[in-house]
Amino acid sequence: LRPLCPVHDVHRRRSGHRHSRRACLTRVCASAQAVYDPDFSISGHFTMAGSAPWVLSQVQVVAEAIATVAFALSGVIEGARKRLDAVGICVVGGLAAFGGGTVRDVILDRRPLFWVQHAGWLLALLALCIAAMIFMRARHLEPTERAMQWPDAIGLGLFTASGTQIALDGGMPTIVAVLLGMVTAVFGGVLRDVVCNEIPRAFNDHRPYAICSFAGGWVLVAAQSVAMPGWVALTVAALVTTGLRAAAVRWNWHLPAWQASRGR
Repeated sequence: LRPLCPVHDVHRRRSGHRHSRRACLTRVCASAQAVYDPDFSISGHFTMAGSAPWVLSQVQVVAEAIATVAFALSGVIEGARKRLDAVGICVVGGLAAFGGGTVRDVILDRRPLFWVQHAGWLLALLALCIAAMIFMRARHLEPTERAMQWPDAIGLGLFTASGTQIALDGGMPTIVAVLLGMVTAVFGGVLRDVVCNEIPRAFNDHRPYAICSFAGGWVLVAAQSVAMPGWVALTVAALVTTGLRAAAVRWNWHLPAWQASRGR
């Protein structure tokens, strides 16, 4: 073989470096797209057939944002009920808002955690907690348990839908995805109640709570199985979950409680 001219050899090496850099840049862009758009895989193909990926991504971001605000408000109200100081109320609000999603991301090995990746949410949460405290004090509003239950129901539905969707996009089996959606929706409230020295309402309220989330996760799976657009399935699952929990609170539905046998 004829040896390459030095000029041609340099040109070949530069072309190889440019190709390598271009491939690396393409990979990084695909990775970034996969982080912000859960329907996009690293290979560059959308993972949900028959859906509008951009619309689904935007709906999912909106759902998580509203759910974060709703759970943060439930934490602020619960902290106010327990007469915590400003730091305690902000901590309880943060645990309620980010606790379930953090557990989900740890189980799915997603890095960075969603609230680390979107650090602006931390500033928004802090501003929300301070604004809510000022508003309640200015209006002399008495925080009640019933007032906390409505934002909690909204957050339950939205986090159930988004958590289940994220797990499905991560390639999890259906039952695992539904359970992770339930963990996303329920665990923030569990942390909120534990820090406030309460038995978690998800365990002793006797009105359907985690069951509503579990049912909502299966609604999402069923909607996708009939080729419903992804963003519509997400919305339907959130509405069903929130509706079930609101109905349980409104009409006081109760699950059977454990009855210990009494000795004679």
